[in-house]
Amino acid sequence: MKLFYREYSSAKPNAPAMIIMHGLFGSCDNWLTQAKLFNQHYQVYTVDIRNHGLSPHSDDFDYTSMVKDIAEFIDDHQIHNPIIMGHSMGGKAAMNFAIAHPNKLACLIVVDIAPRAYNLEHYTIAEGLNAITIDTLTSRNEADEQLARFVPEADVRQFLLKNLQRKPEGGFSWKFNLKVITEKLSNVGVALQHKGTFDKPTLFIKGNRSNYVKDADTTIIYQYFPQAKIEGMDTSHWVQAEKPQEFVTLVHNYLQSL
Repeated sequence: MKLFYREYSSAKPNAPAMIIMHGLFGSCDNWLTQAKLFNQHYQVYTVDIRNHGLSPHSDDFDYTSMVKDIAEFIDDHQIHNPIIMGHSMGGKAAMNFAIAHPNKLACLIVVDIAPRAYNLEHYTIAEGLNAITIDTLTSRNEADEQLARFVPEADVRQFLLKNLQRKPEGGFSWKFNLKVITEKLSNVGVALQHKGTFDKPTLFIKGNRSNYVKDADTTIIYQYFPQAKIEGMDTSHWVQAEKPQEFVTLVHNYLQSL
């Protein structure tokens, strides 16, 4: 699958490549601020995962498919030894990719997700998104009011409703493939689908106020990623969005230390 992407060219000669993968219900545009900071030192590519953003839709939605997509992206763009970074679902996809194709990347960065199975909390979100009367919707405010019955947090609703787009003929549609994502949501919570280890530099960044990466996850992290370093930031699950400059500095300092 040919993924939609945005490229942020670096003025630095021979800058290392960095590929960034967003989380569930997100898109590459969620990383705009961070990408513009990273491209001072790196050639940055932010991608829309399949069934998200402006990437193609497909009935296949699992980590095996996402791994194939990233391998194809790297080959198509002739990217050599990139840094691969992913948040949440994107982090799980990145972990699977690193284990499946250890020779296709130089370094892995995982943001607030561990290499284990999760009981997802996203079913209520999916229910709320499906409850929006998309065919008769007249405004984003109307969508926000309908979604608020399921998602009380205004910032989360704002994030989700970035996936609304106006149709040329009027009205709204979803950018993402809500039908397939809803049907295959359980595929997002599974453990790693590829067996083995990734024995190259790996950075895990967790939100200290998030419950996604627990102290008990340390053992399984080192089991799959023996060179892992684990850092915490004073954030919730949306680590890079809450403190973008601090996040970028942490990542850059880590990469410079290698």
